[in-house]
Amino acid sequence: MLTLRNCLRPFCKECSVHTILIAAQKGGAGKSTLAVHFGALAQQSGKTLLIDADPQGSLSFWHRRRAAPTPHLTKASAGDVPEILNIAEREGVDWVVIDSPPHNGSLIASLMSRATLTLIPVRPGPFDLDAVGATLTMARSLKAPLACIINAAPPITRGDTQVSTVAETRDVLISMGAPVLPGQVSQRVSLSHALIGGQSVDEYEPEGRACAEVGAMWATICELARTFPRQARSSWQASSVTACGVMVRA
Repeated sequence: MLTLRNCLRPFCKECSVHTILIAAQKGGAGKSTLAVHFGALAQQSGKTLLIDADPQGSLSFWHRRRAAPTPHLTKASAGDVPEILNIAEREGVDWVVIDSPPHNGSLIASLMSRATLTLIPVRPGPFDLDAVGATLTMARSLKAPLACIINAAPPITRGDTQVSTVAETRDVLISMGAPVLPGQVSQRVSLSHALIGGQSVDEYEPEGRACAEVGAMWATICELARTFPRQARSSWQASSVTACGVMVRA
């Protein structure tokens, strides 16, 4: 049986790991789906580790069905994550994508303190908008760089104009002082079909609109992650960084 240390073969030691935390205190926001597809895209540019910190284990469900050996995955409890991140750093991992549990404020806070960037998925609708406030408040109290993703949105069907519910969701988030990534990840069946077969959407339907949306979102996330200074979180100061047209608060 492979241990985490054994499966992470040494890579370039000059690179610091970019840790992407996907967090929401409300269930059903689509964290695990985003973690799968972002993790697979991250693997294309460097050694990637997925951490399944959600007791529901959706990320692990997908990984068991996957034929490809990468990205690597480890399932972790709250107490395991800090050491796993330390091992990933020492072994030259380029990207870590963490699927965090809902309804666990203390664990989410501890993960935010180690993350390069915290992504908060928000589905268009009043329940998600009502719930996002607690996660935003937590991130701000920790001075954690964050950005919201409009996820599981109604697809754009006519032209390139977002539907009214998406526009309204974006406006409300902005009014709350939340940075929102451009674009959206729509609710599309290809995202689910890919998961069933242990694939990512770019493997399942590389020419599809879902792949284009997820790919564009990941490109923005990469640029943001590379913008932030690679230094101990304890030394970060409150600041704002603009990248890809998004003001992301730290």
